[in-house]
Amino acid sequence: MVELAFSTNAYTRHSLPEAVRRIDDHGYAGVELLGDDPHAYFPDFEDADRDALLEALSDTDLAVSNINANTAMGYYDDAPPSAFFEPSVIRADDEAREWRVEYTKRALDLAETVDSPAVCLATGRPLPGTTPEEARDYLRESLHEILDYAEARDIEVGIEFEPELLIENTEEVLELIDEMGRDSLGVNLDVGHAAVYGEDVAESVRASAGSITGVHLEDIVGGRRGKHYHRIPGDGDLDFRAVFDALEDIGYDGFATLELYTYPDEPDRAAREAFEALAEYV
Repeated sequence: MVELAFSTNAYTRHSLPEAVRRIDDHGYAGVELLGDDPHAYFPDFEDADRDALLEALSDTDLAVSNINANTAMGYYDDAPPSAFFEPSVIRADDEAREWRVEYTKRALDLAETVDSPAVCLATGRPLPGTTPEEARDYLRESLHEILDYAEARDIEVGIEFEPELLIENTEEVLELIDEMGRDSLGVNLDVGHAAVYGEDVAESVRASAGSITGVHLEDIVGGRRGKHYHRIPGDGDLDFRAVFDALEDIGYDGFATLELYTYPDEPDRAAREAFEALAEYV
């Protein structure tokens, strides 16, 4: 049976332990941890931060659904105020690419510490001077190193596709999984990303059967080919009944995590209303 979790990336105005405790107030069974500034940016995440997080998890008894290592805003002194995927695992610059590989390993370390089953990772965009074909070579090289590390810890890595990234839809991520041939590689399936790309979300779920490491939920205005802006379920056009029916059809029994980073000024309202909107499906 699917259980609901909520991502701390909605609570970027709060510390990570406080975010965990606030999420627990709204009825969720799990919590996704933002592996980035201001929560767990790994170069600055010290033993005291880890201990405070573990205390909050113990106090709440929340399970960790996923470590979200898609972004690395903390890498930059003056990062833009939006999701930022650089340096990515497909960068031509060897030093920058290896930085991201090592960063992802630190996310896997945290996953092991908090008993998270998975870490999610976005591919980033091919930058000028790097063809998509070259970027795929860098991606395969990076993933093999990351997956060696993940498999030694019995943790899965879910590629989160997104329009305009190197891996931007269900077909491409499933092709990558098949090509890599690694049991620990799957898809962190973001239903809004599938909708914005123009996919039938329920069919995306069914096509991904057996490969889903986690699910991200949010609503999208416009549904198929809508605008990429995460909204509270019920404030857009996605058919969540169809999504949960598809998850049931494929026997998925992991977490479905609300990812509502678009509500930093009112994360408690977002968490509360999202749970109320989706509770009937779980």
